[in-house]
Amino acid sequence: MTERSRSALARGPDWLRIGPSALHWTGEALAIDICETTFPIPSRFRGRVTVRPRALVMLPFALDRERRHLWQPVATRADVEVAMRHPPLRWTGSGYFDSNFGAEPLEQGFSIWQWTRAHAGAREHVFYEGTRRDGSRFALALGFDRGGAVTEVELPAEHRLPRTAWLMPRLTRADAGADVRVRRTWEDTPFYARSALATRLFGEAGDAVHESLSLDRLASPVVRLMLPYRMPRVIG
Repeated sequence: MTERSRSALARGPDWLRIGPSALHWTGEALAIDICETTFPIPSRFRGRVTVRPRALVMLPFALDRERRHLWQPVATRADVEVAMRHPPLRWTGSGYFDSNFGAEPLEQGFSIWQWTRAHAGAREHVFYEGTRRDGSRFALALGFDRGGAVTEVELPAEHRLPRTAWLMPRLTRADAGADVRVRRTWEDTPFYARSALATRLFGEAGDAVHESLSLDRLASPVVRLMLPYRMPRVIG
């Protein structure tokens, strides 16, 4: 990821370009062309990721009463193909695509949130909860069938996960008494963690991806000073 200025952004009805990288919708798939330089050790990172949704969910959900922050689970299940030229990597698998958008920065609206997307049996489930900046809490518990139809489900029991190396708190939802395990932590930063879980939901074993995001930490001046060493910035 590279932070870029406004002049590096261009978009149309079915495409988005940020610097030398771009996304475009072909009518049946999202093609993501990546042309970046790795950081902190510079090397070329080039290739394409193709996301083919099995169903589209065109329903946004408000995360606050004023609808300043919206979340949309665009594709709760998709077939993904990764074809990188530099480095030479290829694989295919199952994936997911969603979007957060709104009228103000996330750290102005929230202090922390927890997010879980799980696949168990024939359905996908998403649990999205957190604390707003005014101290109130929000929680979404949704189930999706193979056609993308969405239904509200009962919020399962709370399960506390081990903190990360940066002491990020992690919370997910699963059946009461279930053995929920962190299989792997893919990303561990001072304000954000992303992990793979083994879980059990509504009586079925499954796999899940979990995110924990602290907006209080993200807004911290110390973290702001650290970000350029994690994510390069291009001015102009």
